[in-house]
Amino acid sequence: MSIFEKVKDLREITGAGMQDCKIALSENNEDIDLAIEFLRKKGIAKAAKKSERGASEGLITIFTSGNKSSIVEINSETDFVAKNPEFNNFCEKISSLCMASKDINDLKEKKFNETDTVSSALVGLIAKIGENIQIRRFENLDSQGSVANYIHNKQSNSSGKLGVLLAYDSDNSELSKSFANQICMHIAASSPLALHAEDISKEFLENEKKIIRDLLLNEGKKEDMIDKIISGKISKITKDNTLLGQKWVMNQELSVENAIKNFQEENKTTFDIKKFIRYKVGEGLEIKKNDFADEVKSLSK
Repeated sequence: MSIFEKVKDLREITGAGMQDCKIALSENNEDIDLAIEFLRKKGIAKAAKKSERGASEGLITIFTSGNKSSIVEINSETDFVAKNPEFNNFCEKISSLCMASKDINDLKEKKFNETDTVSSALVGLIAKIGENIQIRRFENLDSQGSVANYIHNKQSNSSGKLGVLLAYDSDNSELSKSFANQICMHIAASSPLALHAEDISKEFLENEKKIIRDLLLNEGKKEDMIDKIISGKISKITKDNTLLGQKWVMNQELSVENAIKNFQEENKTTFDIKKFIRYKVGEGLEIKKNDFADEVKSLSK
């Protein structure tokens, strides 16, 4: 059996990275059994080193109990690991623990099982799978009314690449469920920044104003006209980034606000959005892609 085949077999058995497997075999005269033991003994140390590597893949997982929900993003280095059943089970367990946690540090101190905290279970999973895994963020939604959710690019019934939570009130919750799911799909597709215009970050709008001003100056626009032009453009940017002001994905002739009004009138019911949360895997993170061919070439070094 060639060294490449041994590395491949060791990687499949242990879930460790290719380079780790190569080193383990080299240190143990290419004996697979000894290499397995070597990797097991080095597991925690390797997990610590891998925490330095980028993790921008992973899953968004949603957990719901009654009118309470949690949404969590857990990152891995590769999409391959995001499809691993053990990683998926870990995400689902963590999402349920988020419900009783204040922040990431509090979450990591929670009991994962009879012997491990979330923190130690995470280290064990990193050592076993051979990739950096990070619990990046989570948010809980406690609604006095109803909660709807939507998961895009599903890996399981509760996990995928993009997740949306929506808290809303309606005096006919059964009738409103389907419409609430449509709102969730709209949020997934249109990425609103806020529910109302006043909720949009002032920092975001000021940055947009600066960009527009610089463009207008470069175009040679007169100073006394620039403020008027900026005002109009900011108004459109605000509308395009506010959920209620966006064009309804199901009917581009309507805004979301008008679609809600039509729903209420046609069904003689109320529908009031209280809050929404949208998480997309890797959003805002630097994405580092590893070339598998380069990884294979590294075996010969």
